[in-house]
Amino acid sequence: MAVCSFNGVSITGISATVPKNIYNNKTDNSFFSQETVFDIIEKIGVYQRRVADENMCASDLCFCAAHNLIEEMNIERNEIDFLIFVSQTPDYRMPATSFILQDRLGLPKTCAAFDINLGCSGFVVGLNIAYSLAAQSSIRKILLLNGETRTKVYSFKDRKTGFLFGDAGAASLIEKSHSVGDSFFVIESDGSKNDYIKIKCGGYRYPSSSESFKEIMRNDGSIRSDEQGYMDGSGVFEFVITEVPRQIKNLYQISGYTKDDIDYFILHQANKFMNEHLLKKMKIEPAKAPMNLNKYGNTSSVSIPLTIVSELQEKIQGKKQKILLSGFGVGLSLASAILDIDKIHICKLTEL
Repeated sequence: MAVCSFNGVSITGISATVPKNIYNNKTDNSFFSQETVFDIIEKIGVYQRRVADENMCASDLCFCAAHNLIEEMNIERNEIDFLIFVSQTPDYRMPATSFILQDRLGLPKTCAAFDINLGCSGFVVGLNIAYSLAAQSSIRKILLLNGETRTKVYSFKDRKTGFLFGDAGAASLIEKSHSVGDSFFVIESDGSKNDYIKIKCGGYRYPSSSESFKEIMRNDGSIRSDEQGYMDGSGVFEFVITEVPRQIKNLYQISGYTKDDIDYFILHQANKFMNEHLLKKMKIEPAKAPMNLNKYGNTSSVSIPLTIVSELQEKIQGKKQKILLSGFGVGLSLASAILDIDKIHICKLTEL
C-alpha cells in the first residue's frame, strides 16, 4: 500500500473556473425521450453542467483559475518552483500542457513543469506529489492545476455518459506551513479493471482511423464512436462501493483519526446514486459531505477542488480544520487523504 505522511505542509489557496455555457440536461438533449431523460438524471443527480466551446481547452480554464489565485494571494511568480498539470484532455499529445501553462502564466524558467495523465483520483494523487515536493527544504511553492473538458470525449447520445460529465479547471497552491500538523495519504490501483472506463482509439495501441470515428449503435441504444469514452457503470459502482470504504477505514487506522475528527468529507463527484450509497455505507452525515453534481456534473479530477470552492468557501476559509478527500475512478484507481488545513484562501468561483 502506498502510504505517505507529512507535517508542516498544506494547501494554502484554491481557485476554480467553469465555462459560462450552461447545458440543461432536462431540455437540451433531444436524442432521448423526456421519460428516459428524467429517469437518467434523477439517478445521477446532474441537472446542469458546464460545457466548453470548441475553442476552449482545459488549459484555458486552469490558466484563469491560476491567474486569479496568483493575483488574489499576491504570489511572487519566481517563488513557484513546480507546476503540475493533471488532465486526460491535454492541449496536445506533445508537448506536455504544463510547459505551455508555465510560459503563459509568466512563471520563471527555473520552474519545473510536468503533466500527470490521471482522471478521478488525480487531485489527491497530484496533492500527494506536491506535498512530497514541498517537504523538501529547497522548494518554496507548488502550483497544482487540474483541468478537464470531458464533454469533448463523451457522446451526448450515450445513456451511461451522455448526461454525466462537465468541464472545469482548478488551481491549488501548496507550500510549507508552520500552523498545520500531520496529513496522510493512501493511494492504490487496480489495473485489472482498466476496461471499465476507457477510450479505445486515439492512442498507439489502436490509432485513430476513418473507422474509429464512425458512430455505432450499441446494445443499449446508445450511439458513440471508438474515439469516445465508454463506462461500465455497474462495474465501477461495485469497485467504488467496496474499495473506497475499505481504503478510508485503513486511512483512519494509519492516521489515528476517526470519522468524528473530520470536519468535512469531500468525495469525488461521481454521481448521486453512487455517492449517496458511499455516505450511507460509511455512516457519514450528508451535511458534512457537500455535493455539487446538480450544477456541474462529474468533472473528473477537478471535482474535489471545485466542490471546495463552490460549496465550502465561507465554511472553511481561514479556519483550522481537518478534511478528508477521496478520489476514485478511471484506471481503476483510488486515492484518499486526511489533510490538516489552516488559513486557506479560497477564491470565488469564476466563469470563462
